[in-house]
Amino acid sequence: MSNELEYLSRRVAAGKLNRRDFLGRAAALGVSAAFANTLLAGAAKAEGPVKGGVLKAGLQGGESSNVLDPALNLSQVNFNFGKCWGEMLVELNPDGTLENRIAESVGSSDDAKTWTMKIRKGIEFHNGKTVSPQDVVATLERHSDAKSKSAALGILQGIDKMAVNGDEVVITLKDPNADFPYLMADYHLVIQPNGGKDDPNAGISAGPYKVTVNEPGVRYGGEKFANYWQGDKIGHAAQVEIIVINDATARTAALQGGQVNMINRVEPKIVDLVKRVPGVTIQAVSGKGFYPFNMFCDTAPFDSNDLRMALKLAMDRDEMLEKILRGYGKVGNDIPVNEAYPLFPTDLEQRKFDPEKAAEFYKKSGHSGSILLRTSDVAFPGAVDAAQLYQQSCAKAGIKIEIKREPGDGYWSEVWNKQPFSLSYWGGRPTQDQMYSTAYISSADWNDTRFKRPEFDKMVLAARGELEQDKRKKMYGDIAMVMRDEGGLIVPFFNQYIDASGKGVEGWVSNPAQEMCGGYALSICWLAA
Repeated sequence: MSNELEYLSRRVAAGKLNRRDFLGRAAALGVSAAFANTLLAGAAKAEGPVKGGVLKAGLQGGESSNVLDPALNLSQVNFNFGKCWGEMLVELNPDGTLENRIAESVGSSDDAKTWTMKIRKGIEFHNGKTVSPQDVVATLERHSDAKSKSAALGILQGIDKMAVNGDEVVITLKDPNADFPYLMADYHLVIQPNGGKDDPNAGISAGPYKVTVNEPGVRYGGEKFANYWQGDKIGHAAQVEIIVINDATARTAALQGGQVNMINRVEPKIVDLVKRVPGVTIQAVSGKGFYPFNMFCDTAPFDSNDLRMALKLAMDRDEMLEKILRGYGKVGNDIPVNEAYPLFPTDLEQRKFDPEKAAEFYKKSGHSGSILLRTSDVAFPGAVDAAQLYQQSCAKAGIKIEIKREPGDGYWSEVWNKQPFSLSYWGGRPTQDQMYSTAYISSADWNDTRFKRPEFDKMVLAARGELEQDKRKKMYGDIAMVMRDEGGLIVPFFNQYIDASGKGVEGWVSNPAQEMCGGYALSICWLAA
């Protein structure tokens, strides 16, 4: 029986027998559907990726105002689509190591101030032009320019000068930075012809798919790039498509009905129900992502640290984790890093819900009246419920929270990083330095708490240049303490990424760095025959 089923499973993987007939034969032999599907999965992997077809994703996080310019990528749809058409210098692997992409090799001087990247020869852009070291320098120049409004601006400000030396790009930093190669994995730093200076919205790079459809807030599409430099290593489908489905119920229904093959952001409260859908697999992984409540430190009433502390102490993190994430995560501590990061400060005291102390700090702040908190369904799964739960815990401290539910379309362009108290999400970054440099130093374009302290900036800079690891860990502990006790960040929890794949989807690789296989689900997955 076993030999027969193994033979038939290989025929399914090779496209010579359909799945229904296989399962019927398995049932006739008295084999459970679960075991039969396990055989199919193993056969599919052994057979290798199936080429061709159209792979579709239904994703939350798209708006009518979205553009293709990678400098401005700030929500999930652009992030995932950018991984389809964009190519990077290096890429972060699921195990935290770096994979060389356009950069064939990366090396540094002993003091970590001068970095040399050898640019791989023969890589072609979608427009037929060959990728050159000059394109790399132009890309980094554009993202280093404040006028580009690039979210990578903060991490590139340590560059002093750049030069092309034959097939190499030589970068000299103002100060040592042992993490510099990891900065080049930032998803905004897509290498474009002339750095995107001519047309950053053209959607041209050297990734596995060429852009064919660009309907902001509605639909995106790509077709396999015939001259992709990695050949068939990734990019198995002939075409990929992203359909923007911001509504959680509609997104789940689309997966269940077969209109899409995968979705992001399955709400924790329905995970158990989704698991029961035939052919659907929940793909959950812990990582560095967190769902914050952001306060602008430079805007009243949040310019009072007493008020900020009151609002932090009024957060019941354990209740929030249980009722909003249903356990799919871990409690946060009002800092943007967790144990998933190297050199994480493990001795930092965990902040607890304390309505009495919260009331004391609130009284000390001198504030009276309600505090407006903005939220939206697109902020994160369960964000509206989270705001309401927080409203209840604040009430126990005598703090009145007024909730304003904002529409999803426009939330990331008109509310996040624009309004003084709102809910958001962060996907985390490869290193602590990159996380702090992207969002919490004074010059960061994505400083969404307006925490601007020159002394804090100096602490981050000093840790960046420290090559002795024990000293560096101590520095990051000090940085975390300042952020926790003085910053405008409330972190109730670090979330798991909860995606779901449908019938026949193979090749999924969990990646703790980001959702949807680190954004590469459409490129690395395939549809079994």
